[in-house]
Order: sequence, then structure tokens, then C-alpha cells
Amino acid sequence: MKKLLILGAGTAGTMMLNKMEAILDKDEWHITIVDQYETHYYQPGFLFIPFGIYNKRDVIKPKRDFFPPGVEVIFSKIEMIEAGKNQVLLDRGKVLPYDILIIATGSKIKPGETEGMQDKAWHKNIFDFYTIEGATALQQHLKYWEGGKLVLNIVEMPIKCPVAPLEFVFLADWWFTEQGIRDKVDIEFVTPLPGAFTKPKASKVFGDFLDKKNISLTPDFSTARVDWENNKLVAWDESTIDYDLLITIPTNMGDELIERSGLGDELNFIPTNHATLQSDAHENIFVIGDATNLPSSKAGSVAHFQADILQDNIISFIDGRPLRGKFDGHANCYIESGFGKGILIDFNYDTEPLPGKFPLPGVGPFSLLEETRMNHYGKMMFRWMYWNLLLKGAELPIESQMLMAGKRA
Repeated sequence: MKKLLILGAGTAGTMMLNKMEAILDKDEWHITIVDQYETHYYQPGFLFIPFGIYNKRDVIKPKRDFFPPGVEVIFSKIEMIEAGKNQVLLDRGKVLPYDILIIATGSKIKPGETEGMQDKAWHKNIFDFYTIEGATALQQHLKYWEGGKLVLNIVEMPIKCPVAPLEFVFLADWWFTEQGIRDKVDIEFVTPLPGAFTKPKASKVFGDFLDKKNISLTPDFSTARVDWENNKLVAWDESTIDYDLLITIPTNMGDELIERSGLGDELNFIPTNHATLQSDAHENIFVIGDATNLPSSKAGSVAHFQADILQDNIISFIDGRPLRGKFDGHANCYIESGFGKGILIDFNYDTEPLPGKFPLPGVGPFSLLEETRMNHYGKMMFRWMYWNLLLKGAELPIESQMLMAGKRA
């Protein structure tokens, strides 16, 4: 019997498990999924925890709830991928051979990569919100914070969900207004990018939103270290930014497993064909989600669009046919802008976010690059879709390839 092995049971891995289980002949294929942890986190929900919109119960479920019956599930640390031998080594010496390997090991924040960040001030007046621990600690801190200078800093790109830092400062503006202390809080958005976002036209739009909300923007800031004793963010050119409360998006890296296996780049992301999602180095290894080195966003919607393409390509590979599925970098993101409103962007490798309308059968249309209440409802509705449809591999009424319908070029 042939073996399909999936490493990682987060968003991307769970979607691929459900999609492949539904179409592979059970008399011919044995499917195994491996992950070290049994808890599944709805990571987009971490953004809302510091502001009391969600709590831990809203973003946590057992991973087993989303696995189809009949597949082999192993919860174990993964020691190494031996690609040359078509096998994976688990903790305590267990060996898993494979015919096809799907790597969906994601990415993690690495605050220890920045000098001073994770010293004595960590989760005291320096916080992340990309982990459940950071988000809940920040929620507790904000309950009693009386104001000062809040700095949000992106250390370096790429990061998971590139719009989340913008959402955080937009929600902070709303939160402090609701608490009656917005006039006591200075908010500064500090980024290594030349503007507020990775795409120039959208960057201009979001820069205008920052101005409107009285949030200052500091671009081209290359973070070298944190002087936590003096509450200073220090760049490589020795310029500094003072803070009272630092919200950081640390360096993002792929899993250490990738480094141990010799499969990644300097950030442990796996060189992957941008269109087919096949490993550049090994034809029977496919990569999906945040584990890739693709120049697309590291976001749940991207993993969803990739999953549709990858399902087709793996079947073609099994049949010995050319890989016809072509991922175009499609990303679709709702951006919470505060005060019950949101913004929607839709883009891919070649096309920037454009204004117009996004047609969604039965629900839309949603406005693109425009702040509306409907976009806020779309953002809040996504959690239900995630738990009930997305993870289970269901077909959604959104094309994997980006469409120009409704967009104004």
C-alpha cells in the first residue's frame, strides 16, 4: 500500500488531510498526519484577545475534531525528514516511510533572534500577539494601562498575516477611544517597509488611514536590538525610538525541523515552486502554507487557495501527468479597522489590491479597499467559516485563482 504522509496539522495540513482523504482510493493509499501538539488555534482570533473581543475559548479546539475517520494520527515531535530515503524520523526512533510527503509545518515567531527583546521586560511592557500566551498577557496588561507611547514594530519580513499589525493599531485606536484615554496614548507604527504595507497602492491607502486615526508612521526602520532597560527600540544605524509599551512582531521563521533536515533557506522556509507547490529539490515532496518560501502572504486564505491547487497537482503526480495546477499568489484579507468597520483586499503575485467590488455568491458583494460595516461582518463571520468549512476541506464560493470581476483597474 502506498503512503501519503502529512507533517503539520495546522490550517494547511488539516485542509490537505481532508481534501486528500476524500479522493484517494482507500484500498491503495494509507494516509498519516503527524503533529507535536493536540490543540488547534484559530490564529486570526489572537488579534482580538488583547481588546476583549475574543477569549481563549473562542480560538482553541482539539485537532482531532477536524480529522476524518480512517486516517492514522500521530502526535509526536518530528526529528528529521530524510528526503533522500523517503522517510521521516520521529521522536524515540520511530520511522515513517512515504511515497508522497506534504510539509505543512508553518512558521513561528522568534523573539530570541533580536537582542534584548526576550529579556526581563518580555510580557511586562514588551508583548507579541502572534501567540496565545502573548495575546492573553497583553489583554491583562491593557486592562490597567493608563496611557503613554505605544509602539508597534515589525522587526523584519516576511511575517504571518502582513495586515495584522495594521489591524492591531486600528483596533488600539478604537479601544483607547472606548476607554476614554485616546488623548493619553501616542501610537506609532514602525516598519522595515517603505510604507504601511507590502503593495504600493494599498500602502498609500493604509497610510492615509493611519493619518486619519492620528497614528504616526515610521518606515524603513531596520530593528537591531531592544534596549529594554531604557525602553528604546534601536536600529542598525543606531537611531532610536522611545516607547512605554512595545508591541512587537518578531522575526518569523519556519520550523527548526526544516533546518535539521537541510531543506530550508536561512529562515527555514522551503524553496518551493511558486506555481505548482512542489519542492524545488524533491519531486515527491509538496509544501503548503507558511512553510513555503513563496512571495505570497502567509495567511489562512492563501493556504486555502493553495490547497485547491495542490490537491489537483498531487493527483496529477500520482497519475504520472504534468502538474497543471498553477497557484497565482491569490490572497484575500479582511482588515478590521475599528469602530465596527473593516476593509477588504484581494490580490495576487502580479496584481495589487484594487478598488471595486468583490462578488461573493449569497453574501456579497463586498467593497474593496474601502472601509465598510459589511467588511467588518465578513471578518467576524470568517471564524465560523474557518471552524465549520475551511478546515474540513469544504468547497467555498471563492475561486482559487484571483478574478478581475468587479475590480477597477
